[in-house]
Amino acid sequence: MVTKTYAALLRGINVSGHKKVPMARLRALLEGLGHGGVQTYLQSGNAVFTAAHGDEESLAAQLGAAIAEEFGFAVDVLVRDGAYLRAVADACPFPAATLEAKQLHVTYFSAPVDADRFAPIDQSAYLPEEFRLGDRVLYLYAPDGLGRSKLAAQLARPGLTKGLVATTRNWNTVTRLVEMTRD
Repeated sequence: MVTKTYAALLRGINVSGHKKVPMARLRALLEGLGHGGVQTYLQSGNAVFTAAHGDEESLAAQLGAAIAEEFGFAVDVLVRDGAYLRAVADACPFPAATLEAKQLHVTYFSAPVDADRFAPIDQSAYLPEEFRLGDRVLYLYAPDGLGRSKLAAQLARPGLTKGLVATTRNWNTVTRLVEMTRD
């Protein structure tokens, strides 16, 4: 049986005591769904697993439904395969090797986004901060970190991501998930 390695990216869990999902229970939940090689990374909702069938959307829906049943609240889930995660890291338009991980972030989207969605943002007003779009992702360079980024605050406005699931990871997490999903 051929299996494929995936990463599940959960949005908005374990933040300030809200939507608590212990990683041991998340691992057990994934195993209970029949997935193998289950690992988690950090407490912020990153899990790696193998699956013999399914696609990203159906796997995300399955995990989201299982989390709602197990924990009693809804969580947005994105599932991406290892090849996609590697392609996102390889396509980074910023010099990742020369930056601190806190300066570079990737927002993963549930669907493709086009530049028109972000056209209202005058990027020159936020320099040296910058963003670039990729394949269902947005790369953000924030030299003073995400917490101090004025551009990140603009990018997080609800209207810009309407109709999408969006979840952000720093570069350390991006590269760690690439390593963890290598087949």
